[in-house]
Amino acid sequence: MMTSTIFLSLLLALLPCVQSEITLIQPEAETGHPGGSLSLTCKTSGFKLGNSSMYWIRQVPGQGLECIVYYYSSSSNNYAPAIKDRFTASKDTSNNIFALEMRSVKIDDTAIYYCTTDWVQDWGGWTYRTAKMIFGSGTQLTVEPRQKSIVKPKLSAFYPPKSSSKDAVQAAVCLASDFFPKDISLQLAFGDKPKADVTRPSVLKPDE
Repeated sequence: MMTSTIFLSLLLALLPCVQSEITLIQPEAETGHPGGSLSLTCKTSGFKLGNSSMYWIRQVPGQGLECIVYYYSSSSNNYAPAIKDRFTASKDTSNNIFALEMRSVKIDDTAIYYCTTDWVQDWGGWTYRTAKMIFGSGTQLTVEPRQKSIVKPKLSAFYPPKSSSKDAVQAAVCLASDFFPKDISLQLAFGDKPKADVTRPSVLKPDE
C-alpha cells in the first residue's frame, strides 16, 4: 500500500512537469480569398501526436469559441456542419504537425483558429487526460475579396470632319475602355486651346 501511495505521489508530481513541456506552435496570421484554398498548421511537441486527440477551435469576431474539428485519426473524427466537406484535418506524425486543409473558404470563415489537445501519452506508456484544454497561440485567418490591379485605360479619339461653316457645332469623342477602377476623369486638349475636363458619361454601365 505504501509503495502504491509513493508511486501515485510521484506520478502526480511529474504530470505538471510533462504538461509544461507541451507546445502547440501556430503561424500568427494567414490570408485567403473567397473560393480559394489554404492550409493551417500546428507544430506540436512534448507529447505523442499519434496517440492524442486533437481539435481545431475557432473564434469568429464578436462570438464565442466554436469547436469545428475533433480528430484522432482518419477513421475517428468529427466535423461541424458549417465546415464539413470543405475542411480536412490530418496528422503528420513524422514531423509532429497537425494540419487543417481548407477549401472553398468563405468570408464567414474569418476567425482566430486554435489548435488544441486534451489527451497526452508521454510518460512510461501511461495515458492521461489533462485537466483543461491546451491551446496553441492561434492563427488569425482573414478571408477577403480579391483586389484587382490598376489597369490603365485604352484611349481612342474620334475627330469630326472639317466644316466650312464657322458657326457649325463640332464635337470630338474620346473613348476609354478596359480599365480599372471604373471611376475616370479625362482631359481633352485641342492645339493651344485650354484643356477641358470630361467626366465619364453617366449613361455608361459600370462594366463598360
